[in-house]
Formats: sequence, structure tokens, C-alpha cells
Amino acid sequence: MAASSILFEARQGVARITLNRPEVLNSFDAAMSQTLQQILGEVTRDVSLRAVYLTGAGRAFCAGQDLAEATAADSAITDFSERVRTMYNPLVLALRRMPKPVVCAVNGVAAGAGANLALACDIVIAAEEASFLQAFVKIGLVPDTGGSWALPRLVGQAQAAALMLLGEKLPAARAAELGLIYKVCPAAELETTAFGLAAQLATQPTYALSLIKQMLVASPHNSLEQQLELEAEYQGLAGRSQDYAEGVQAFLEKRKPSFIGK
Repeated sequence: MAASSILFEARQGVARITLNRPEVLNSFDAAMSQTLQQILGEVTRDVSLRAVYLTGAGRAFCAGQDLAEATAADSAITDFSERVRTMYNPLVLALRRMPKPVVCAVNGVAAGAGANLALACDIVIAAEEASFLQAFVKIGLVPDTGGSWALPRLVGQAQAAALMLLGEKLPAARAAELGLIYKVCPAAELETTAFGLAAQLATQPTYALSLIKQMLVASPHNSLEQQLELEAEYQGLAGRSQDYAEGVQAFLEKRKPSFIGK
């Protein structure tokens, strides 16, 4: 893997991460996955980075697994169970557990693991030409990278079943209609729109945003009573934060707050 298969830049408090194997539609090999895992870990620990922006280089977001590597006789990982456990599961967990908002800009096709990697992010914005494809069934495999978990929660059981069983391409506009992603915009505006949103989030009370992310993860598993108690608990945490104190003071002084994420 070339050192540039994952591009990283810290800008305006945002960790800008680009999948950069455009010659193979940014498909994943084992080394690329390990690099992205390492970067996500570093971003999690870096307090100067308060939001994450993920996109792809070239004409695709990510075509999923690099099948040339997966089927090579000398591949370091030949068992698909092991490949999913070491290459993709850690990426999904890193994004879901990231204590900072993650914005994904889908610039082209997002297929297989690539589609589900995008869906592991908090907010997904896609170019009008982009599409999502649960391609696994086309080669006799099953969804991975959290697809079977995310899809029913995002679009419901019926739509999720159709997407996974039929493996049909889902245009970005239809994905937005179904609630699979946040919004669609012209390709020429994708960078400005999506990175702009990430930069905006980086200026917000990111401690509260991290608590909101945790509440969203817990919600499907909690009863109403449990979720109400979680809201009370987390509101107490947020109310003791420096960001809350700054927000109230800024409101009283009729000025824009300066949040620090604590």
C-alpha cells in the first residue's frame, strides 16, 4: 500500500480524511484498513480535533473490498470471517464510538463495505451522481461492515430487506427520500457543503454532541423509562460543562459563544 492511500489533514479543528486509491475506486485492502484504524484512533485522542470529515478521492467514495487482494493466493487474510473482524468491524466501532461528530461526503459510488462505512458516520451528504449499493449478494456474500445493523434502523425492515436481498443500486436522491442519508447536493458543491458542516460542528459544544451520539446509540435498546433516565443523567453532565456556562453567559451578553468542547 502506498503511504498516500489515506490522506489526512487537520484544518479548522476538523480531521479531514480521504480514501485515496482512486485507481481501484478506493476499495480496501488490509493495509489501508489498518492505516485508517490508526488514524481514527489518533483523531479520537487529539483534543484539538473536534469533528471528522470523511470522503473519497476521484470518482468513487469506496467500492468496498479489494477483491483482487481478497482472492490472491498469497493474501495475508484468506478467511472472510477473519477479514471482516480485523478489517471492517474495528472501523465501524471506531466511527460509532468517536466522541466527535463525523460528517461523510459521498462523492460517487459507495458499494458493499464502502456503503456501510458511510452509514456508520453521523451525517452523510452525497453528490447528486452518487449511489449506494449493497453489492454483497451479487457475488454470493452477506452484508458486513454493520450494514445489517444500520439499514433496518435507518429505513425500516422492508426497505432494508429489499436493499440487501436485491442488491440494486440506490441513487443518492432516493437514499435521501428514504432517510438513509441526510441530504444531496450538486457535485460541485459537495466539498463546500459537507466540509463546511464539519467545520461548523467543530465550533459547537462538542462535549454535548458526544453525549447526543451516545444517547442515539442507546435509544433503540432502551425502554421509554430508561431513555428518560439517560436524558436526565446526561443533561446533568452537560449542565456541569464549561460549554454550558459559556453558552448561558454568551446569551446574557448577547454575543456569539466560544465553545471549547469541555
